[in-house]
Amino acid sequence: MQNPYIPNTDADRRKMLERIGVRSFEELLVNIPENLRLKRPLRIPQLSELELLREIREMSSRSREGLVCFAGGGVYDHFIPAAVGAITSRPEFVTAYTPYQPEVSQGTLQVIYEFQTHICRLTGMDVANASMYDGASAAAEATVISMAVTKRHKVVVSEAVSPLYQEVIATYVSGREIELVTVPMKDGMTDLNRLQDVVDDKTACVLIAQPNFFGMLEEIATVEKIVHQVGGKLIMAVDLIAQALLKTPGEYGADIAVAEGQPLGIPVSFGGPLLGVFAVKKDLVRFMPGRLAARTKDVEGKPGYVLTLQTREQHIRREKATSNICTNQALCATTASVYLSLLGKEGLKQVALLSMERAHAAAERIFSVEGFTPSFTGPFVREFAVKTPRPATDIILAMLEKGIVPGVDAGRWYKGMDNCLIVATTEKRTEAEIDRLVAGLKELRGSGVLSRM
Repeated sequence: MQNPYIPNTDADRRKMLERIGVRSFEELLVNIPENLRLKRPLRIPQLSELELLREIREMSSRSREGLVCFAGGGVYDHFIPAAVGAITSRPEFVTAYTPYQPEVSQGTLQVIYEFQTHICRLTGMDVANASMYDGASAAAEATVISMAVTKRHKVVVSEAVSPLYQEVIATYVSGREIELVTVPMKDGMTDLNRLQDVVDDKTACVLIAQPNFFGMLEEIATVEKIVHQVGGKLIMAVDLIAQALLKTPGEYGADIAVAEGQPLGIPVSFGGPLLGVFAVKKDLVRFMPGRLAARTKDVEGKPGYVLTLQTREQHIRREKATSNICTNQALCATTASVYLSLLGKEGLKQVALLSMERAHAAAERIFSVEGFTPSFTGPFVREFAVKTPRPATDIILAMLEKGIVPGVDAGRWYKGMDNCLIVATTEKRTEAEIDRLVAGLKELRGSGVLSRM
């Protein structure tokens, strides 16, 4: 049964305003500074339920079956075992509501507890929470608690961190007396000399990605020394699949680890829903945002699971709250837990190895095509940047006609990088699909299509 699409009418709104004793909606905004208010209406089309359903069907019809995906940038096309969907589609788990009551939610709370355990093992951190909205909000919340712990108001972010993370962080700190500093890249990696220049005793934290947005492996050990010698916090944004092959944030000495959990059994689905992963060292546990599931014993001595250490304003005094995060992605966290349990340590490592092997095979083949060269040199895992003879967006559009998504256009976010295509592979990408990608690029090059664009 479909939910009705019922907007409030003008008459409905007037009645509500009269009931609470105000003449207009604007009177409800008096406590919000004028300079922070939205000055234009949101660009939301005014559609009836019939028109909305028609629009959604038309949008869905544009999707193409059988596209081969080499795009990444945080969302990856991994194989999802059938058992994942079979387990998570059970009615015990399928709910938009995060259970509070331990007496009726033991199964879900246990799965969340196991999810937290998986994340701690993957990241090498001491404590993980019950998940966040997505990787970007997890990164932003990490900067917030760093400022709360250090009592400082300077946030340093590498330009090589996902631009989507950067945008969310900028939104979080806007309207507040916070200094947000972006450290530029050099050869596809964080410029460590510039980082050394901007990090000082006012710095609350440094956020760096491993691998970074271009797939490059950063010199984390050097970054760790730079930030910790001034008493700041090191936040690492990691790729949870590549994490099976790399040193963990815990081994690097990071204070906070964040990640996008979508690769752990969650479909691409046009870019959502996503899953925010958040883990910390033990000394930061009481500053963590969101929820934390814990294992305890009941009055009979039997194991039981509860939500604990909830630091949001609904559970403690508002001035002591560390976050206003009100929920978590419970079903996505359950999916990730099932996926990790099914694969196990060796299975996840195999996925990471296959993804890496196919990325390096694809890179070698692509760089053999005239006009396609490495944007940067250096080690990478399963994602790499290609310098293209024409703007990457042109190549993407041309390759889509061949049934291939060749990568992500870096120029969409980075000035001067229009001719940079970021290519990612997973264990799903076969040798034949890599051949199709390379053949398509050669065909575009040879036919002169690229030169005419």
